[in-house]
Amino acid sequence: MSNETSSSETTPLRRPETQTPNNVAQSNRQTTANVVNNTHSNNNNNYGDSVEVRLQEGDSTQQQQTTTMDTNKRILCRVGLDILILLCAGFPILLFFLLGEPYKRGFFCDDESLKHPFHDSTVRNWMLYFIGAVIPVGVILIVEVIISQNKAKQDNGNATSRRYVFMNYDVPDWLIECYKKVGIYAFGAVLSQLTTDIAKYSIGRLRPHFIAVCQPQMNDGTTCNDASNVGKYIQDFTCKGVDSSARMLKEMRLSFPSGHSSFTFFAMVYLALYLQARMTWRGSKLLRHLLQFAFIMVAWYTALSRVSDYKHHWSDVLAGSLIGSICAIVVANYVSDLFQKPNTKPYLARTVQDMNVQPPQGITITSN
Repeated sequence: MSNETSSSETTPLRRPETQTPNNVAQSNRQTTANVVNNTHSNNNNNYGDSVEVRLQEGDSTQQQQTTTMDTNKRILCRVGLDILILLCAGFPILLFFLLGEPYKRGFFCDDESLKHPFHDSTVRNWMLYFIGAVIPVGVILIVEVIISQNKAKQDNGNATSRRYVFMNYDVPDWLIECYKKVGIYAFGAVLSQLTTDIAKYSIGRLRPHFIAVCQPQMNDGTTCNDASNVGKYIQDFTCKGVDSSARMLKEMRLSFPSGHSSFTFFAMVYLALYLQARMTWRGSKLLRHLLQFAFIMVAWYTALSRVSDYKHHWSDVLAGSLIGSICAIVVANYVSDLFQKPNTKPYLARTVQDMNVQPPQGITITSN
């Protein structure tokens, strides 16, 4: 038994069977088939991947174009809505000018306040438009451009403010601010003028040069030069209006309140408030206040000229100045964003940028 055991323990391991030529050929055919199949499968996978990538690129491009079109539509709709609102507010002013008929009130022939001569306006219409349109828009444009340039220098290319893109054009910040500031100014000016016109046509107060322009004649053929008309309140009369145009005969009943005063006071008071909020130049503390005083004096002189030119009574000028000033204060404080404090941190963080707002700097106490 011992011999058998030892012989079995020393028996060499069994070698694998040798490959015959048929086996080798079959193995090669299987390897070739596997390689071919793998090659076809890899090609199919690569083709599918490329098609999938192209589809993804097409979808992203189409999605980007759709987003751009939606953004352009929103901007156009917003601008169009703003213009429509301005037109709706200004359309009644045009109706008053073309079709409005002022209230026709009577007068006393011995009323000294109606016997002043007719004079041309010291502040002409083109001057009024320059004061109320060119100066405010020019100042707003200059200030916003300077603020935008200073902000760009401080950001040094790391601006985090919201960008506006329209028709693949990056709209600059100063243009957006000018659009908002000028639009709100125009809206307030239209409302101020509409308020003035409603009062003008509802009251129909006679101007100081009424008798000189109208040259009234009573139904019995008498005039204010006849003693029989002294102390009488005259309602039935016709205007001879020698050397007076139809526009002058209409304007002679539109004394209260003064349109020149209300328009210039709105423009200049609003501009002074705008400079108070937006002009932050530290080079001189008095420059801003000097400009504000100069603008207010332009409105003050315009209002005074309406009295010296016998276009309005002093109470007309006072009422017009108050209307323009009150409208400017209300629009600047409650319609525009001039005096609204910006929120440094939102109530609920919505973006990573909002959540990473730096806390206000203060004194930090550390202990070892």
